[in-house]
This record gives sequence, C-alpha cells and structure tokens, in this order.
Amino acid sequence: MSEKTSRIRELNDQFRRTFTGGRVVTTIGVNSLPTDMMVRALEKVKEFSDFTDDNDPWGEHDFGSFEHDGQKFFFKLDYYDNNLEFGSEDPSDPVQTTRVLTVMLAEEY
Repeated sequence: MSEKTSRIRELNDQFRRTFTGGRVVTTIGVNSLPTDMMVRALEKVKEFSDFTDDNDPWGEHDFGSFEHDGQKFFFKLDYYDNNLEFGSEDPSDPVQTTRVLTVMLAEEY
C-alpha cells in the first residue's frame, strides 16, 4: 500500500469514527426512519471495521455496508475541494480536501 493510500485510509477512519473533519449526509430514506433506528445506524457507521478486499479494493476504507433492524445500509466517503465544487486533487491532504460521508439505505443506491 502506498503512503498516500495509507494516509487517506487514516483520515477516512478518523472522520468516520468521529464525524468530525468533514460533512455527514443522510438520504431521505435514512431521514425517514424512526429517530432511534437512525441514531443506531449512524453509530454502526462509526463502529464499522469489516473492511475486506471485496468492499474495500483500494484500501481507503471509503465504503461499507451493514444490516440493522431488518434494513441494509451503505455508507460512502467522497473527497471534494474545500468549496465542494470539484473532486479533491489530493485526498491525502486534509488542508485541501473536504470529506463527505453519505449514509443511505441500500435500496436507495
């Protein structure tokens, strides 16, 4: 694994575990869930550690899926410039990158 990939993974894990250092977005499907179910799903995103070659082929820890209370959820991290207009030129550099974590129901993908 390259040094950049390792740094991206470290930044992604830090953001995903704390929800600080970027933006968290939930879809309309997640927003329409009962509050306690939505809160628990977001906690599961923070706790997620089941990264495999199948769900994390680039080693960046930028995607995951899990089941909770009969629902399948996905989360995805994307990297934008600081104005959220374009993709980040270097996701390993937190100064020029805004991470956006989207949490959705699998059926919304």
